[in-house]
Amino acid sequence: MHITDSAISLNVPDAEASATWLEEHLGFTVVMAADGFSSLTRRDAGLHIIFLRTGLETFKPASASGSADGLLVVFTVDDIDAQYERLRSEGVEIVTPIETEPWGERFFQMADPNGVIFQLVQWMTPSPAAE
Repeated sequence: MHITDSAISLNVPDAEASATWLEEHLGFTVVMAADGFSSLTRRDAGLHIIFLRTGLETFKPASASGSADGLLVVFTVDDIDAQYERLRSEGVEIVTPIETEPWGERFFQMADPNGVIFQLVQWMTPSPAAE
């Protein structure tokens, strides 16, 4: 198998609101959109984020329709403190203020208009994967 692209698809009440939030605050660009559907990406993220409006008849499997409860969308950055201050100044809803875990992970979490939790993280010590 050869994977040629990656995406995460989130079922939300207002796909347009989440797409706009991702554009305004995290610099993503819409690459495709239709009623109840937006696909966004940014070259350095390595994936597409797709928002599908809850209740679309085309959503499959129907049993998976709902919200993104328990899901965290995480991006590693190299300037966590600057991003935290920038996003706070933009009025982004910060749901977990910036903190550093004992193992060196410095992070904060924010919510988009549909309650999807996005986390930015910076490793203050080498990540376990780098060792």
